[in-house]
Amino acid sequence: MPSRAPERLRTRLGALPLLAVLAAAFVSRAGNAITAIAVPLYVFADTGSALATGTAGVFATLPVVIGGSLGGALIDRLGYRLSSIAADLASGLTVLALPILAATTGLPFWLLLLLVFLSGLLDAPGDTAKTVMLPELAERAAVPLARAAGAQAAVQRSASMVGAALAGILIGVLGAPGALYVNAATFAVSAVLVAALIPRMSLAAASTDDPVAADGDPDGYWRGFAAGLRFLWSNALLRGIVLLVMLTNAIDTAGLTVLFPVYATERLGSASALGFLVASFMGGALLGAVVFAAVGHRVAGRGLFVLFFVLAGLPPYLAMAFEVPFPVLLGVLAFSGLAAGGINPMVSTALFGLIPAPMRARVFGSMTAGVAAAMPLGAFLGGVGVTALGLVPTLLIAAGAYALAALSPLFGQHWRGLAALPQAASAERP
Repeated sequence: MPSRAPERLRTRLGALPLLAVLAAAFVSRAGNAITAIAVPLYVFADTGSALATGTAGVFATLPVVIGGSLGGALIDRLGYRLSSIAADLASGLTVLALPILAATTGLPFWLLLLLVFLSGLLDAPGDTAKTVMLPELAERAAVPLARAAGAQAAVQRSASMVGAALAGILIGVLGAPGALYVNAATFAVSAVLVAALIPRMSLAAASTDDPVAADGDPDGYWRGFAAGLRFLWSNALLRGIVLLVMLTNAIDTAGLTVLFPVYATERLGSASALGFLVASFMGGALLGAVVFAAVGHRVAGRGLFVLFFVLAGLPPYLAMAFEVPFPVLLGVLAFSGLAAGGINPMVSTALFGLIPAPMRARVFGSMTAGVAAAMPLGAFLGGVGVTALGLVPTLLIAAGAYALAALSPLFGQHWRGLAALPQAASAERP
């Protein structure tokens, strides 16, 4: 009887690139979570100003819009693997400069804003490059695309949870600048994983049959960029998703960059508590992503989509506004995270089926930019709100705005397409 060892070896080797891209996404996302917590706390501790903290949030989120919108077409032209490596290395160097300058020549506020901006500029293209590798790597590993997308969502959630908890520990031990050294190392590890374990295969081949990307025309980049925007805006369901997530992201950015840091510092009396608040939410989101990956295709629909958004966004702001005890707040955040965990898998699988492979990176990049477009404004308005109105009124306004946005999918025929998303994606790729 022939041995099955060679077959098992081929299966494992085929799965290695998929595991590598998931590991790289985990490491880089964990590093981003450290930055998201360490930078606002550093600014608030250094300046004592909620408005300055909100301004730093603007410079942290604005590059996501620029990088997401302009980076997608560039990724389609350069290739997914190379784009991922370059983005990680550039982000890591700029993050590393923050604590080095703070410990040596000093880090004036304007320079901090510049470095935060440069660090975030390639984050979105780097994440997009890893995301659009998924269909080819899943096929190579003989893994169903829906399962790979569920694994990706779980990796993203768990990375944010681990990064947030690690940030709380590192900030307590090393301070916010010291935590950024670890963040810089995560980008280096991510780049090495992609470079060493993902082969130079046809990851960019999805764009080689695209005349816009491959014709060598110097105007091809801009035509490719415009084509991605046109495709995104012409699809009513994709357009609605972008607008909804854009609004809720603005509120969440105000929460993460201003409301949560101010609440942790002033009401809880511990900057390190911020890391555990975020980790509780991300822990619930991880569980939600895993559960939805297993059973979500059976229950997906508009009603569940709305319910997830309401539960994900409303309870945390109300709980902080009414100053519930810290253990209760952690539980509320974990429950909201559980609901949030189902949102991304519900949509992401369908996107791979709806978006043509040659346009994948540019459309995903345009979506990333679209959903991030209001994030800088959210960070700034969060700082203005706390400064002008106080923390509690701003929390209540955030809760009300989130509720209105979350209920919007109940209106409009195009939202009915949410129920068909899993089937559409399954039909696209065997």
